[in-house]
Amino acid sequence: MDLAAFRVSLAAAAPPKRLGPALAALWWDAKGDWDKAHALAQADEGGAGDWAHGYLHRKQGDLGNAAYWYRRAGKPAPRGSLDEEWAAIADALLAEQA
Repeated sequence: MDLAAFRVSLAAAAPPKRLGPALAALWWDAKGDWDKAHALAQADEGGAGDWAHGYLHRKQGDLGNAAYWYRRAGKPAPRGSLDEEWAAIADALLAEQA
């Protein structure tokens, strides 16, 4: 699945079954369910989950907590928009999953 197909999947009621937890977190975030997205990211400890977790806390406005999760993920704190970051994370994780 590529980023375009991932975006199309947002029209569905549930995420595609083959998504890992970090991608599912991004999917739920895009659907407006931050709490469900956060629970998935928090349960997925490791690089991908930590990266999504950082994004979610940045979106929430908790930059200190976001910085912690970016460090755990080994990712720099982003400087672009939230939309750009969401797309970059989703694109990277989709490429890893392919």
